[in-house]
Amino acid sequence: MYPENYRYTKEHEWVLVEDGTGTIGITDHAQHELGDIVYVEVPKVGTHVEQGKSFAVVESVKAASEIFAPVSGEVIAVNDQLATKPELLNSAPHTDGWIARIKLSVPDEIARLLSAADYQAYLAAE
Repeated sequence: MYPENYRYTKEHEWVLVEDGTGTIGITDHAQHELGDIVYVEVPKVGTHVEQGKSFAVVESVKAASEIFAPVSGEVIAVNDQLATKPELLNSAPHTDGWIARIKLSVPDEIARLLSAADYQAYLAAE
């Protein structure tokens, strides 16, 4: 359920790092807790984000929730599909439902994130 090559936060975000770029989204657990997602506010390309700070907002039928950056860096791409298909976060949270791509400024931050096994153990203990 949770891809092994991703890293996770306790706030239920994921990042897939490839060649110094991190693709970020929310976990299946997060989308399930939020319910039907109806709007996603993505960051602007060029925005600098810091690990642990809010960089996007997801609105569902239940509530609005801030999304926190799992890594620091510059936003180099956003998922434009979310403007018309926010439900991608529900249907494909670990693939087509990505939120942004970030050029990492502090690659060592990855080491502070949870592995898939650690994240699943964290969920089981919640």
